[in-house]
Amino acid sequence: GILSIEQLISRVGVIGVTLMALLSGFGAVNCPYTYMSYFLRNVTDADILALERRLLQTMDMIVSKKKRIAVAHRTMFQRGEVHNKPTGFWGMIKSVTTSVAGSENLSLIQQEVDALEELSRQLFLETADLHATKERIEYSKTFQGKYFNFLGYFFSIYCVWKIFMPTINIVFDRVGKTDPVTRGIEITVNYLGIQFDVKFWSQHISFILVGIIIVTSIRGLLITLTKFFYAISSSKSSNVIVLLLAQIMVCTTGMYFVSSVLLIRMSMPLEYRTIITEVLGEL
Repeated sequence: GILSIEQLISRVGVIGVTLMALLSGFGAVNCPYTYMSYFLRNVTDADILALERRLLQTMDMIVSKKKRIAVAHRTMFQRGEVHNKPTGFWGMIKSVTTSVAGSENLSLIQQEVDALEELSRQLFLETADLHATKERIEYSKTFQGKYFNFLGYFFSIYCVWKIFMPTINIVFDRVGKTDPVTRGIEITVNYLGIQFDVKFWSQHISFILVGIIIVTSIRGLLITLTKFFYAISSSKSSNVIVLLLAQIMVCTTGMYFVSSVLLIRMSMPLEYRTIITEVLGEL
């Protein structure tokens, strides 16, 4: 019926699996780009100093032009105090032409100030990005950085494999009988010719790997949402953003759990996959 478990899980699963696909696609690009040293551009101290020098020069130009505007306003104010009202026809014409010319000059200077302030903001963001890249380069040289670099290559290969194999399964309408971890362990054991309990360790490694993928993807989503809300938040909209984030997390967590149960079957050994399929029904 419409209110059966299979119908409800299938409806929620469509949305959840689509959401997981979007998150996986984002994570497959963002995670290697963040942690792999291959994507780090070479940043030197000279580059940072040159950009900081440009930023300081821009700030000096902004201060200088704002000072000119302030001096012009002060001069106009003083002239207004000395000559309260122009007398005569020629005095009125002179005052009008002088004020128009002065206002045009001030408007041009103000436009230059606005352009320089926008340039200073861009230079500041670029300087902060260079400092962050420099820190990432230093971090990549540590043991933990090398460890994350290795994981970046490993999960990149794993993502390519997960994209390639389901495509083959969809085209040829087949269902995989062996999960990727078990298959990889079997190939490694046969290649090296060592004694290894594939059935025992494949179960534990499969659960650990799936858990790592789920935790890191949720963490990446939270970090990205936090950065987005920081960018658009203000003192007036902070409460609304917190409520919106809470609602998104409630809905996302529920759909994510159901979708994880649906998709986790293909990363588990066959006997456990059959148990989950019996619980969920014919989905």
